[in-house]
Amino acid sequence: MSSVYEFTVKNANGDDVTLSEYKGKVLIIVNVASQCGLTNKNYTQLKELLDVYKKDGLEVLAFPCNQFAGQEPSCEVDIQAFVADKFKFEPTLFQKIDVNGDKASPLFKFLKNEKGGFMFDAIKWNFTKFLVGRDGKIIKRLGPTTDPKDMKKDIEEALGVRL
Repeated sequence: MSSVYEFTVKNANGDDVTLSEYKGKVLIIVNVASQCGLTNKNYTQLKELLDVYKKDGLEVLAFPCNQFAGQEPSCEVDIQAFVADKFKFEPTLFQKIDVNGDKASPLFKFLKNEKGGFMFDAIKWNFTKFLVGRDGKIIKRLGPTTDPKDMKKDIEEALGVRL
């Protein structure tokens, strides 16, 4: 595999989605959780980024994950409702996945292989963010405590815009 476009994932309704549908877009791929201390800041700032840059080709692909302290116990329908109600945000939500271990999503195995983490490649916590260029290649991996707003410069560069 050479780009994220080669993967098929399941959306929140369980339907197959080929990521090649996003060719030409800049993506933020992120593992999310509703009951994490990082939830408010990340969802708020991801929404702000999408509000500004969606017209230029930015998409946020959110993958719920319950591997970290059981902080995403809800089903996809409840997760969508929570994010929409609390944050007025509707990222593209996919089916709940594992990001580490034997049952890890093939997409996240690829992401970790392409952009390893500090000290080790495993996803360390909720809201690890991968910035993906229009060509489907990973530009950058950002840790859970990195604010999404700190991605602005890299997003603008990937989109070819300056605000």
